[in-house]
Amino acid sequence: MNMRLFRVLFGFFWFVGGVGNPLFSSERISCEPLEEEASWSVCLQDGLDSLLQDELLLTSQLGLCVYDLTDDTLLYAYQAKQRMRPASTEKLVTAVAALSELGSDYRFATRLFYTGEIRGRVLHGDLYVVGGFDPCFGKEDLLSFGKALKESDVDSITGRLYADVSMKDTLQWGWGWCWDDDMPVLTPLLYGKKNIFIRTFSEVLHGLGIRHVFGGQARCPQNGVLLAGRTRQLADVLHPMMKESDNLCAEALFYQLAARTGKPYASRKEAMYYIERLIGRLGYDPGKYIVADGSGVSLYNYLTPELEIAFLRYAYRDEAVFSPLYISLPIAGVDGTLKKRMRKGKAYGNVRAKTGTLEGVSTLAGYARSGNNHLLAFCIMNQGVERVAAAQDFQDKVCEWLCR
Repeated sequence: MNMRLFRVLFGFFWFVGGVGNPLFSSERISCEPLEEEASWSVCLQDGLDSLLQDELLLTSQLGLCVYDLTDDTLLYAYQAKQRMRPASTEKLVTAVAALSELGSDYRFATRLFYTGEIRGRVLHGDLYVVGGFDPCFGKEDLLSFGKALKESDVDSITGRLYADVSMKDTLQWGWGWCWDDDMPVLTPLLYGKKNIFIRTFSEVLHGLGIRHVFGGQARCPQNGVLLAGRTRQLADVLHPMMKESDNLCAEALFYQLAARTGKPYASRKEAMYYIERLIGRLGYDPGKYIVADGSGVSLYNYLTPELEIAFLRYAYRDEAVFSPLYISLPIAGVDGTLKKRMRKGKAYGNVRAKTGTLEGVSTLAGYARSGNNHLLAFCIMNQGVERVAAAQDFQDKVCEWLCR
């Protein structure tokens, strides 16, 4: 049988039947522009085959999967079923699950409630700030809370100022995070991405001449009266999460899923419920993967290139998910974490993908526009690498082939 035909057929049966990994020829060839789609796919496969001879793979591991979304066809798979650490490409899983479950119109909310009544410029009751884990909550937002009190003619509070942080559990770091990671504290009340909300709010109130005493943490009673609220669009969090790989934004979105259960002090397990449910809907066994956090920082995360491709395919089929996801991804040679990569060649401007980096790990997953105008989904996972730069160079070469 013709070797190229054998490789294409073997790859097809691997995808539909779960049979091992495809066998690939190591022959290096030079492909001229070809007119037939079948020839184009064979040329791409041969090009990717040639990259498997890279010295990088003598001492490290690779998982690679490419899917033609336009033709709905698996193009290439190499160790695509291997469980590997996704690093920050985990954010793709978080984003797709959140967009699917919460919707692009979802808003992060931070609210200010009071109990009792306001008489004679005095609040005879308590004040509660209810955190919604808005990672972008800032100065203008906080000033609006102080302004709302002032406009209600409140000069003093007889009760206490409380912080309601019951949206998520009390763990301040993610499961499987390293002790020496420089990571933000995970709390529903943040100011300037730091755990200084109450302290800063107290300073604002003192500056407005509003006398108060902080009473610690407590849940807001159901009879609390809404005094003010600030909301943030999901897209405003998704953009830095994907473009700049902001880990705090990813964890904030992850815990919006957890809070959807309505359970007070929701944990990562509640967020995992929605992600694992989606994995099952995609036809995979959730028990074979580990989703430890929303950002990919945890060393406990284990996914496969095949699964990440499934998430990318799922997003592509749903415009409500695909549109906000696609525009949030870094563009090769243009912006985000890909601004300094693939600044020339076919991949420039034609790859939108999420990068990932941990010690010894480098990953890249997203979408690529090929020379025949097909949209491809791809996932590259390099593990056990000595130099991340070498792995990134390999990934850039893969993308160059995808965009030919």
